[in-house]
Amino acid sequence: MNHQQLLALVSAIWVALEVIVGVITRKSGSGKSSHDRGSHRLLWSLLVVSIFIAAQIRFMKIGRMPDRDTMFWIGIALILAGIVIRAVAIATLWRFFTVTVAIHESHELIDRGLYRIIRHPSYTGALVSFVGLGFAFGNWISLAIVLTGAVIGFAYRIRVEEEALTSHFGDRYREYSTRTKRLIPGIY
Repeated sequence: MNHQQLLALVSAIWVALEVIVGVITRKSGSGKSSHDRGSHRLLWSLLVVSIFIAAQIRFMKIGRMPDRDTMFWIGIALILAGIVIRAVAIATLWRFFTVTVAIHESHELIDRGLYRIIRHPSYTGALVSFVGLGFAFGNWISLAIVLTGAVIGFAYRIRVEEEALTSHFGDRYREYSTRTKRLIPGIY
């Protein structure tokens, strides 16, 4: 199996897992009020467009990474690590996890596991995977394009989600926000 086939396989598994999570969370949709404000659609649109453009640019000579073979394997490792981080975050939230921003009638503020140190570990995992995709593409410009789409999409999504959680939990969420970082432990 060559690099392109392996990247296609890993990417297909990644996308399949996201689709499965989306189907499962939609089926458990009763008792939720939506606060999404288009963030799900915007995020996916930005990701699809940026990945498509980055995938085309990766073949250009401009922006090529040195030692593309090593960068490819680093990229695959990061994609897989991000998938694992995201899966652990989703499993921790379990019935409260949704692909659109929504609040359950009996929503609880989860502050255990990865949520003890960061507020959005599933987004951290996704971003780690997107960094990995950029490295697997072996092109600095491709990496920049993938990250630009992902960062813009997740930044909007986080703002919408934090407004919904603050509205629902009030001071409890504000206090939780003061002792945790958004995406990177101890940094941001």
